[in-house]
Amino acid sequence: MILVTGGAGFIGANFVLDWIANGDEPVVNLDKLTYAGNLHNLDSVQGNPRHIFVQGDIGDTALLERLLAEHQPRAIVNFAAESHVDRSIHGPEDFIQTNVVGTFRLLEAARQYWQALPAIKKEAFRFLHVSTDEVYGTLSATDPAFSEDNRYEPNSPYSASKAASDHLVRAWHHTYGLPVLTTNCSNNYGPLHFPEKLIPLMIVNALAGKNLPVYGDGMQVRDWLYVRDHCSAIRRVLEAGRLGETYNVGGWNEKPNIEIVNTVCALLDELRPRADGQSYKTQIAYVTDRPGHDRRYAIDARKIERELGWKPAETFDTGIRKTVQWYLDNPEWVAQVQSGAYREWVQKQYQADPVAKAVA
Repeated sequence: MILVTGGAGFIGANFVLDWIANGDEPVVNLDKLTYAGNLHNLDSVQGNPRHIFVQGDIGDTALLERLLAEHQPRAIVNFAAESHVDRSIHGPEDFIQTNVVGTFRLLEAARQYWQALPAIKKEAFRFLHVSTDEVYGTLSATDPAFSEDNRYEPNSPYSASKAASDHLVRAWHHTYGLPVLTTNCSNNYGPLHFPEKLIPLMIVNALAGKNLPVYGDGMQVRDWLYVRDHCSAIRRVLEAGRLGETYNVGGWNEKPNIEIVNTVCALLDELRPRADGQSYKTQIAYVTDRPGHDRRYAIDARKIERELGWKPAETFDTGIRKTVQWYLDNPEWVAQVQSGAYREWVQKQYQADPVAKAVA
């Protein structure tokens, strides 16, 4: 049994589905179901006895203690976090509460649970914390990619809150001996991605005949990691990672945002052509850049390959084609996710700047 937090969100849900599909071990899935948590992401495991869903907050100490005592997990995989830089600029307090205070409470509950385990189970227990490359700050065009030894230099409320959570995880290992592992990933993309993020936003807006908003000159560079490759990396780190270590997980796909947008447009031109015969590229609209927009992220993923034998299975070409096709095949999911709490949140946050959602 493992406990996954944030398992109804984009990466967490993909991980839960991947875990259930690739083994027999049950998973307890704890998610607060904020606007970004979507139970429809988990439709395919509804009723599966190996998936136990619990709605709740990682900041709820009593709930955490009850779940740990009841289910006795051998590992905790922590995806639970407020994400998305724009949202952190509009409302940073939620990010501090969940990413910092919530992680602290989860660590404390895990520590007390772990310390009470019998020796054999105590030795086997793991706490895996999933984080981001954004904690490292920004790179110039000529800087080497982020390695695990890079100094933390977060530039947004989101990345600062994630950096703080990483430091807490490290401290609980060095101070209390909690057997922790940390992964810092590059930009994920793939199925179940909420349409506030660059790739799904471009797909959804293109099909709806709307503008495709691109920040600034569109030359901000990101490394892109197919989400199911990320899931396989986490499984591998959980299985064999060295305690207290950090592993950077990247896709070896550095690309400027405008190239991503053009690629999505070209695939849609092929797979779902516009009725008027024009390219979706005609819908591209450059908008004012985001405040403090980091220019470049890049992940050096050699450590995880060298130590654990992991490398991504997908190229960007194969992964982005699968992603676009998934959105074309799942219009009901897209419609559902753009209603209810998500829609209310978007209207509230972006009413003054409705195009400020195009981010990477």
